[in-house]
Amino acid sequence: MTSKQAVQQELVDSGVTAVLRGIPEDKMVDVATAVHEGGVTALELTADAKRCSDMIAAVDKALDDTGAIIGAGTVMDAAAARNVIEAGAEFVLAPNLNEEVIDVCNREGVLAIPGVMTPTEAADAMEAGADILKMFPAKTVGPAHIGALQGPLGDVPIMPTGGVSTDNVDEFFDAGAVAVGAGSALVNYEAIENDDMDGVREQAAAFVDAVEAARE
Repeated sequence: MTSKQAVQQELVDSGVTAVLRGIPEDKMVDVATAVHEGGVTALELTADAKRCSDMIAAVDKALDDTGAIIGAGTVMDAAAARNVIEAGAEFVLAPNLNEEVIDVCNREGVLAIPGVMTPTEAADAMEAGADILKMFPAKTVGPAHIGALQGPLGDVPIMPTGGVSTDNVDEFFDAGAVAVGAGSALVNYEAIENDDMDGVREQAAAFVDAVEAARE
């Protein structure tokens, strides 16, 4: 199994990717550590943050040998993809479909997860070499949209993100999701503001429990 295949398997086995958006740089390592201690294996740092590459490198170093996989989200162009991969990102996500981003990921052997909504976007993404499709924003279309995409396209791997919570995560897995992405439903921003890493850990653990229950 190649490294890229191993990362994909780990992301799918984990079932949930934590979207760490808007975290202050001086708290990012502590937050990422607490979320990982809550049971989340896959961590996404968003490329629209200042000094994102530095934060990816810092988190990657802090969680080295823990089994965590560190990725970058909101990667909108090829230059951003190259930057985050150089910093250590093992998977790359985007809210949109940019085939140049997929090309960079494929050349570097990094998992590519572009954002799609329509069957045309999904088909184009898979043809371009995407590994998993990020259905975004999932709250707009709901769990049934997974089947609507897979119907004509076959068993394409879909990861809904945006609006997935502990209350509906079971519906997304029942509909055929291979994993989900979650931000504020998983990441306790109030606890982060109060430097309460126990609170961060507990909310992440609650989401992981919901995912595990949904997949039983």
